Amino acid sequence: MSKYMNNSNCKVFTSFQRRSYIGNESHELSEIYNDEINISIWQRKIDDHLLKVASEIIEADPRLQISKLIKPEEVEETLFSKIGLGDDILYFSEDIKELVNMFCYLFNLKRVGFRLSVLDRAMCPRFHVDMVPCRLITTYQGIATEWIEHCQVNRSKLGAASHGKTDDESGVYSKNSDIQKLKVGHVALLKGEGWNNNSGGGLVHRSPDVKNDKDRRLLLTLDFGD
Repeated sequence: MSKYMNNSNCKVFTSFQRRSYIGNESHELSEIYNDEINISIWQRKIDDHLLKVASEIIEADPRLQISKLIKPEEVEETLFSKIGLGDDILYFSEDIKELVNMFCYLFNLKRVGFRLSVLDRAMCPRFHVDMVPCRLITTYQGIATEWIEHCQVNRSKLGAASHGKTDDESGVYSKNSDIQKLKVGHVALLKGEGWNNNSGGGLVHRSPDVKNDKDRRLLLTLDFGD
């Protein structure tokens, strides 16, 4: 069932409204175009085959980092050149190509900023906003991205304003239950500060803490290209 965040129980730290949208169909990601939405989530479930391939990729190359500007039709070649050939990689590349195609179509792009990474530590451990228009993220393996509803964030405590305190000490959020967590397979569009007329409304989020090898992540992010 699709839903908008109900803000009736929210604290209000800003003068304008932003909230989340959560759905079970890919087309619902387009809700990101709603001015009030700063994260749209497709709660997709990926199959066991894809989970198996993701695990094998991590085992084969625990330091995998692929970052480049690509067209949808270049996904397969890019993955093959970095990971290798095989039916499993072809299956994996078809899933990623679908996401790249969808992102390009949604935002009228020819190319995307493509990044596929194996992470054994939190890449961005502090709550923050991205200075981009919008970013797609999905986690194929490991623990996934954490985020906070707009009306539950005290933005005056972000970044340098935290005065070196950790997130749980700074007051950027009030209680642990304010922290939302994506799941493996979920596809999310995170609206950033670079979106038109969204200054002060970018989604506040962070990378989860990777405590051991079992938590290692295989993370895909897509950014605007051209």
